[in-house]
This record gives sequence, C-alpha cells and structure tokens, in this order.
Amino acid sequence: MDKRDPQLGRYEIDTKHSTITFRSRHLFGLLPVRGTFAIRAGTVDVAEPLAESGIRVEIDAASFHTGSRQRDEDVLSARFLDVGRHPVMTFVADRVARTAITGTLTAHGVTRPVSLSIEQADVSPGTIIARATTRVDRTEFGLTAARGLAGRYLDVSLEVTCVRQ
Repeated sequence: MDKRDPQLGRYEIDTKHSTITFRSRHLFGLLPVRGTFAIRAGTVDVAEPLAESGIRVEIDAASFHTGSRQRDEDVLSARFLDVGRHPVMTFVADRVARTAITGTLTAHGVTRPVSLSIEQADVSPGTIIARATTRVDRTEFGLTAARGLAGRYLDVSLEVTCVRQ
C-alpha cells in the first residue's frame, strides 16, 4: 500500500460538505448554464489493492437547481428527468485508480458507463477529500427533449468529502 492511499475500510460521504456542479449550454449553445445536484448518500469501501475498492453514490434527482425556476421545473418534469418516476440517480464504481474511477451511472432509468478523472485527492487519517470531473451526454440516458435548445453535454465536477466509519 502506498502512503498516499487512504486507510482501508468504509467511508461515508459527508453530504453536507460534498457538491456536484455542472456546466452546460442552451439556446443553440449560445448561453452558459450552471447548476447543482445534491448527494443523498454514498459509501466508499477502500480495499487492497486500491483497484478493488468500491464506491456507491445516490444523487437526489429532484435537487436539480440552476437558479431559473421555469428551467428547473421543466427539467424535473416528465419531459426530462421525470423525478416522479426516477427520484434517484446512482453511480456505482467498478474500478478505482489514483487518476480515474470507472463505473456506471443510472439516470432516468437508463444505465451507462461513466469515467471520472480525479483532479485532486487529499488523504488524511480518517478523511478523503476528492475532486473529480466527467462529461455526461444526456441523450445517452434517453433525455432527448429540446434538442438544440437544451445542451446535450453536462460537464460535471464533484467535490466529495468522505469520513471513515
């Protein structure tokens, strides 16, 4: 085990000190959109070797927020995220490395592979703080409404604080 690796064991994601932000574009790519999602719950199981570690994150789909009430209501509706039928999005890792995490994201009832690039990881006894990024193509999850008007890609950044249990 490398000294940069966290202690073995289970970590809980501290949802109050963790954020998911995204950037996209709308109106035919002319205007930027920024927003957030909230993490409902999550665990990180650090194993030896590190590649066998597990991560599971639940994201509250209804927490979608861009600051535009009309846009947010539209995205939360059956036209896009359909949070009445799909209230939770999940990410489950199947491979963890120092620079990337690969796994599957389930959103809107559709599961697709996703790879996150780890931008920064700070490890101290009992705590992991990590920053990672990925790009998500909403059309791969069946979210195809408003082509051209609503951005196809979301550039997602996560800053997650995990505390050892």
